[in-house]
Amino acid sequence: MENVQTANSPRLPDGNANFDSVWAILQENALQMNELRESQRETAKRQEETDRLLKESIAASEKERHEYNKRFGNLDNRFSDVIESMITPGLLDKLNDLGLEFQTAAPNYKIRDHKNKIYFEIDAFLQNSDVAMLVEIKTNLSIKYINEHINRLEKMRAYADIHGDKRTFLGAVAGIVVPSEVKQYVWENGFYMIEPSGDNFNITPPNNKPKEW
Repeated sequence: MENVQTANSPRLPDGNANFDSVWAILQENALQMNELRESQRETAKRQEETDRLLKESIAASEKERHEYNKRFGNLDNRFSDVIESMITPGLLDKLNDLGLEFQTAAPNYKIRDHKNKIYFEIDAFLQNSDVAMLVEIKTNLSIKYINEHINRLEKMRAYADIHGDKRTFLGAVAGIVVPSEVKQYVWENGFYMIEPSGDNFNITPPNNKPKEW
């Protein structure tokens, strides 16, 4: 039966080999084994370097993400402060132009119903005796935040029903950076869209009838 060798397999002496040829083959095999071990060490070394660079890259990305969140978190707060400063009379007047005659507006409105375990916060809460509006304010508005605001309005409805508040509740969102698909999602869900415009801001009602809770 013939010996089968691959490109990296050590050479095997045949039955007719003399001492010199056997010795040469053994030396060649030893050289191949040394080269193989050296190649494995180089591969392991490169893998260690790759792992090190990957860890450094992950650490740098985490640091960058932390700085980003910190920076834009502060921007969110500043934007909220700007909107809140416009609430009286700016936001009230603009909504009045749209036929929503709110009488009062309150920033950072909090609901804490421990008995019924209902907890949420509203960036801006506008109301009259018949209708109230919950406004969510974000620097980078996303579909996630809109869904969270829907959940917030559902909590508001539940809280109001428990406490005998029969008013209608509307939703609005404000954002500096609002992708077109997010803006469409805002309107599809019956929300008013608040966007900055120069030193002022614009309010766009939903395409169809505003959703009521």
